[in-house]
Amino acid sequence: MARKPNLTNDDAPALTDAELSEMRPAREVLTADEFAAITSVRKGARGRPVAANPKVPVTIRLDPEIVEAFKATGSGWQTRMNDVLRKAARDLPSAA
Repeated sequence: MARKPNLTNDDAPALTDAELSEMRPAREVLTADEFAAITSVRKGARGRPVAANPKVPVTIRLDPEIVEAFKATGSGWQTRMNDVLRKAARDLPSAA
């Protein structure tokens, strides 16, 4: 994922030392209710949501023509391969 570019606003001058020295933490200048309201807003969780049945990462060596055939089906080829393997696994005889 590409990083967002640093945005600058040439119309906004840099803060002076005097302005910086006058700054106070939000807790000091807001009422308790205002501060609680802005700090209770939770940022969204990053990344993908946790799956109910997470996939297991594996490394497998396959014949090139198998991989090419699935890739030729376009986006989502890994999911389609998983579906084919799931169906094949259901048809396997149970080990006794």
